[in-house]
Amino acid sequence: MKKIIFTLMLLISLTSFGASDQLLLATTTSVRDSGLLDYILPEFEKETGIDVKFVAVGTGRALKMGEDGEVDALLVHAKTSELKFIKAGHGIDRVQFMHNFFIVVGPEDGNKFKNLNDALNKIDKNKYKFVSRGDDSGTNKKEISLWKNENINTDKDWYMSSGNGMAATLKIASEKGCYTLTDMSTYLHLKDKLNLDIKVNNDQNLINEYSVITINPDKNKMINYKNAKIFMNWITSKETKKLISTYGVEEFKMPLFIVE
Repeated sequence: MKKIIFTLMLLISLTSFGASDQLLLATTTSVRDSGLLDYILPEFEKETGIDVKFVAVGTGRALKMGEDGEVDALLVHAKTSELKFIKAGHGIDRVQFMHNFFIVVGPEDGNKFKNLNDALNKIDKNKYKFVSRGDDSGTNKKEISLWKNENINTDKDWYMSSGNGMAATLKIASEKGCYTLTDMSTYLHLKDKLNLDIKVNNDQNLINEYSVITINPDKNKMINYKNAKIFMNWITSKETKKLISTYGVEEFKMPLFIVE
């Protein structure tokens, strides 16, 4: 159903705009939910005259859309999957250009953890409720790898899946008093609407790296590699990195994304 809906969106976009005037972008929900796209895309459109149509989905779904030739470019955060995507010939260019950190958040219950390992094992031992995105996103892929590294089986009653994006999953965790893994930027952007505290932060195992990828134009004649390359060069430019580095500073006293 999602694929059908996006295909209809694609046809509408192509009808409304000339192919040379637009860019079809598949992006992770965290970049949208953090507010970053709303912050930077107007500047890109103003500078280039290219209209950006984007769909925010999990990284796994975004990569599949790229594989199927449904979009021109990707903005994602699952390095291992991205490299496999490029190696398979689905993408032409890949540039990693910014990062932030994942954090573990949970209910305001007074529970404290020494570090990431301590948090995961205590969640399992004490059967604290945990809600996973369960959507094959970059965040979901990272979360699964963390449990695996601790040899923790999550096929248990305390573990549930939302099947939703980051904002929706945080809302569920807040309402149900659950723990979850989130990116720092989305959490801070929504913090005032949530009853969730940061439980684990500043862990090097929780780095969250973002890349932009151009799709192989050999997939079909609809793919606009030229505009995808223009977007890649723009978002990784010195000027845009400076713009990104200012996002969040005024409101949170810290940038929500760290440019590389």
